[in-house]
Amino acid sequence: MVRAAVLPAVGAPLEIAEIGLPDPGPGRVRVRLAAAGVCHSDLSLANGTLRQPVPAVLGHEGAGTVTAVGEDVAGVAVGDRVVLNWAPSCGGCHFCGLGEPWLCANASAGAAAPYAVRAADGTELYPGLGTAVFAEETVVSAGAVLPLPDGVPLTEAALLGCAVLTGYGAVHHATRLRAGETVAVFGVGGVGLAVLQSARIAGAGAVIAVDVAPGKEELARAAGATDFVLAADDTAKRIRKLTGGHGVDAAIECVGRADTIRTAWSATRRGGRTTVVGIGGTEQQVTFSALEIFHFARTLTGCVYGNSDPAKDLPVLAEHVRTGGLDLSAMVTDRIGLDAIPAAFDAMLQGRGGRALVVF
Repeated sequence: MVRAAVLPAVGAPLEIAEIGLPDPGPGRVRVRLAAAGVCHSDLSLANGTLRQPVPAVLGHEGAGTVTAVGEDVAGVAVGDRVVLNWAPSCGGCHFCGLGEPWLCANASAGAAAPYAVRAADGTELYPGLGTAVFAEETVVSAGAVLPLPDGVPLTEAALLGCAVLTGYGAVHHATRLRAGETVAVFGVGGVGLAVLQSARIAGAGAVIAVDVAPGKEELARAAGATDFVLAADDTAKRIRKLTGGHGVDAAIECVGRADTIRTAWSATRRGGRTTVVGIGGTEQQVTFSALEIFHFARTLTGCVYGNSDPAKDLPVLAEHVRTGGLDLSAMVTDRIGLDAIPAAFDAMLQGRGGRALVVF
């Protein structure tokens, strides 16, 4: 038996409970977690914004050590340090064939089948986003584990599984930020902090961080922001003032709110790029006029998992960590235990902090 944070129903509070895990079957791997990041996507699963069968063990951003492997598993062995990949690509669907593994049609298949039981009553449990890392141990498909390169602390490596891959990919793959370009980053949470660091790696000029919380300024500047703008009705106007009246070359929205997306678009120069990373609900409707789309000639782009190929990008990120370009510890605002995950959810709802790291 292991302890886990269980979501009993959509919209219900998380419960800490003991669960039973099976031995890994064919193509499956058991992992003892070292750490898990509390990501806003977990909140989206809990409140129903993203679909997830319940009851479920949430958590999708984690790293740990392989403790057992089933038959027909290649590439990882007992004792290996690994990062969990919550969107493993199948390699055979239409999107994988196009070289777009982040859009894999079968990436979420792992979340649809029960993987464990609640010890108290035998209730079957589903793995949140196929990984279920809000637990001391988990069992996942072999495709959901990525070997962690040497030189990266195992605890902080949990952040590579979502926040950093998403933030780095948003800058380098989706936005294709070029050296010297100006960028505005909306939302200084875990992904936003990764975007700021990645913009610095890309050699950006002005890096403007935007957030509703004034306490985020120190975090933002430490991550690479050259300017900080407290969100208000005139945010876009102030960003244009900081960029000679033109607006930024690129804006990256990490919140998922209609008003923030609209502001990011308005803060982007004519011919610039606006990238939406944040996950919003269906009620968040963004409106543009046909004339402004023509006149401003901006590009609005969605971004899933940073448009990344985790197997290829993880070694690149690890090298940035080893050489000091990425500081994972700077993204961690709180180190907590398993019992504190519900409180970390409340902190996200109130817009506090960057990334709570659950250390097992």
